Amino acid sequence: MPRRFCLTLIIALLWLPATHAAQAKQRVHVGYYEFPPYSYTDAHGQPSGSGLELTARLLEQAGYQAEFRSLPGARLYNDLRDGSVHLWPGAPGKTELSVHTLETRHTLGEIILNLYFRPGTPPPHLPEDLRGKGVILISGYSYWQTINQWLVDPALGITQHRTSNHDAALEMLQRRRADYLLNYQTPVEQAKQRLGIDELPYVQLQRVPLKLIVSRLAPNAEALRDALDHAYEELAASGEKLQLP
Repeated sequence: MPRRFCLTLIIALLWLPATHAAQAKQRVHVGYYEFPPYSYTDAHGQPSGSGLELTARLLEQAGYQAEFRSLPGARLYNDLRDGSVHLWPGAPGKTELSVHTLETRHTLGEIILNLYFRPGTPPPHLPEDLRGKGVILISGYSYWQTINQWLVDPALGITQHRTSNHDAALEMLQRRRADYLLNYQTPVEQAKQRLGIDELPYVQLQRVPLKLIVSRLAPNAEALRDALDHAYEELAASGEKLQLP
């Protein structure tokens, strides 16, 4: 066999695995918590929801592959801080994450946090009307600093009632197990439909934007953030609908 051919063959054999590795998409560990309809684990144990679908679409456009992992809120934040979760489609501005994460420029949508109460009850003046009252919370959900301070303020003396189920939370409120329900609007609307509840008054507390939050300890974190922003701009320019309902 000619020497030049042997050398060419060796180079080709060395080059092929490197080319395959370059073409393989980098996996991005995406953390989420159970927040239907945006992010949840379906009846077959698969990640689902409009927020996860959009996240996967943006990662694909950016040249990455999503690998989803459902986690409780506290564990999700911890894993973003230590880099074992690379990406979270969630709310920017969390004080406990600010020095540990990067945020994409583009907003994917927004969620609305309300304080619900029973029909016939006067709208509360906040936070004073929470004094000595019972408030239903969804386990694993987090809130902003002001609201967290209300919940633990000894001067208000709020009693917390926790449940992991939105239907159960509404039933607890209707059955007078507590005075108020603190919850996000979209999950409540879905639960109301399932339970056949028509009207439920509320006070709007916050409108929370949704972005992609990148751990600073993710591999090439800034490049990942920039690639996701670029992917959003490319898809938006092509006319693809990117805003969450």
